Amino acid sequence: MLHEERRKNEDMVQEKIEHRDGKVEEVLTDGRRIITFRNGTKKEISADKKMTTISFYNGDVKKIMPDQRVIYYYADAQTTHTAYPEGLEVLQFPNNQIEKHYPDGTQEIVFPDHTVKCLYSDGFEETFFPDGTIVKVEKNGDKLVVFSDGQKDFHTAQFKRREYPDGTVKTVYCNGRREIKYLSGRVRIKDEEGNIILDKK
Repeated sequence: MLHEERRKNEDMVQEKIEHRDGKVEEVLTDGRRIITFRNGTKKEISADKKMTTISFYNGDVKKIMPDQRVIYYYADAQTTHTAYPEGLEVLQFPNNQIEKHYPDGTQEIVFPDHTVKCLYSDGFEETFFPDGTIVKVEKNGDKLVVFSDGQKDFHTAQFKRREYPDGTVKTVYCNGRREIKYLSGRVRIKDEEGNIILDKK
């Protein structure tokens, strides 16, 4: 098959230029230009000069598209990197993970399990899980977890709090003190050793 393709290309060669540095340039009858370098790298320029494909000796392939996108395939890592003229960069990994890097510094990562993580340039990050859970982390480390069943977790340096759909709020402070507030107005507080210090109904 490769031999057939080579013969077909040779039939289409209109001009062949051999350079002193070992580079071979072929102009094909359809207008394409193929430059083969001494190390085995090949550069193919389309007839309209709008698309260039460079096939490197190590298996990497770089394509410069008519719309100015640059697509680079890393053979060893089996990863594709696409750079768009407006600054967006997209990486596709062999495990189907996709990373988008936006010009403003925002990054969006789509994991193989369809979890989506967004990292913003201001340090804020959001993660969306397939089960509907959302995790938001502030630059200072404060975290909000919203579960698909309506429960919410707040994590700060001072406390961890869980809010339940029925209105119950449980808080554990960094000193170990625990507090439960019920929708009915009841408040129950335990000290760090678990002793009840307040149970107001």
